Amino acid sequence: MPHRLLVLSNGHGEDLIALQVMRALKARQPGLQLLVMPLVGVGSAFDSAERQGLLARYGPRRPLPSGGFSNQSVSGLLQDLGAGLAQLSWRQGRLVRRWGQTGDPVLAVGDLLPLLLAWAGGGPYGFVGTPKSDYTWRSIPPAGWGASPLADAYHRSKGSEWDPWEWALMGRPRCRLVAVRDALTARGLRGHRVRAYAPGNPMMDGFSAFPPLPAWLDGQRRVLLLPGSRAPEALHNLERLLGALPAGPGDDRPAGLAGQALTVLVALGSFPSPQQLAPLLEAAGFRPRALPAGSGAASAWGRGPLRLLLGPQQFAAWAPLAEVGLATAGTATEQLVGLGVPALSLPGPGPQFKAGFARRQSRLLGGAVEPCHSSADLAQKLIALLDDGARCRQLGAIGRRRMGPSGGSNRLAELVQAHLLAPKGRGGRG
Repeated sequence: MPHRLLVLSNGHGEDLIALQVMRALKARQPGLQLLVMPLVGVGSAFDSAERQGLLARYGPRRPLPSGGFSNQSVSGLLQDLGAGLAQLSWRQGRLVRRWGQTGDPVLAVGDLLPLLLAWAGGGPYGFVGTPKSDYTWRSIPPAGWGASPLADAYHRSKGSEWDPWEWALMGRPRCRLVAVRDALTARGLRGHRVRAYAPGNPMMDGFSAFPPLPAWLDGQRRVLLLPGSRAPEALHNLERLLGALPAGPGDDRPAGLAGQALTVLVALGSFPSPQQLAPLLEAAGFRPRALPAGSGAASAWGRGPLRLLLGPQQFAAWAPLAEVGLATAGTATEQLVGLGVPALSLPGPGPQFKAGFARRQSRLLGGAVEPCHSSADLAQKLIALLDDGARCRQLGAIGRRRMGPSGGSNRLAELVQAHLLAPKGRGGRG
């Protein structure tokens, strides 16, 4: 059995999925040496695991201006190329080919780029296809966001959102494992002679689905705010999301939620920090308040009856406590909806959370996240959702079905062991 595995990952969400799978693999096979090559950014999601000795990062790393979303605009691609994307990919490709010469396996997590690199390495490889789902073209687009008849017809003609060149790489003899995010997508690939599995979604692991409501939230309506973590997009998006919160000074919109206290839980990643947000909050009429005991928040702010808590790295603890989410994030929004919490999104100028991204996300999740056209539109829909518990439960059930149950990491690790790490012949080319 191979004692080494190289994991390729091409984005923040893919990094989180790869990390979950590697933790499960290490628990099942403690002697396995795990190396991970983040193809986009520096792979900060792996910091803690690397300090613990669970894995080691491998190869060159560089933050890119687009945050890994150069495929969404020509300007983003040009910025990334100017920042050295071509040279970075060439160096990464050389290292993967050198790895492939040893015969040790590669696990690619993401889309075409890591799959292509794994194939080009020349050794055995597996693929975890994270971003594509046939739900995105089989589901009705959100109301008021237009249709995409040409794209939908193209996918319908193929019977899969994955493309022919991707099927070809998945179907090579050296590709020993293909796993995708849901059974519908796996069925579409099997129609093209790709033996695809749907073991479950690792994104839903690590959450407490139904925790008791803590004392510091007694009597509070609860909204989780997810601005994302890419600079400077997250800061701009947070400013727009704050504009949707009710009961601000001089706000002539109907406040809604009359007589009810509202706590907004702002789950932060590595960016922006609570210190960077202080001027923005003060400009929006918020003032510092005492921290609620046991909340895990770094700072607390208030504006009238509204309480706002800033919590770096508190997403996993806070997400199951929310009633509704306000989001301009990718992976975290999917995880929130998968917990049964409906969300509202507000597309911006990008580079990630643009109108097309939000529209696709809504279709993927069956409408459990609804894009809004403006902060005012978001404010009205937020109050409507908080006032309609039946609608929240209905959307929450849809989100749970689309994302699937927890446990995907262990099932995927079992497949990796059986198909990619089990002793086999070194195999021919292909």
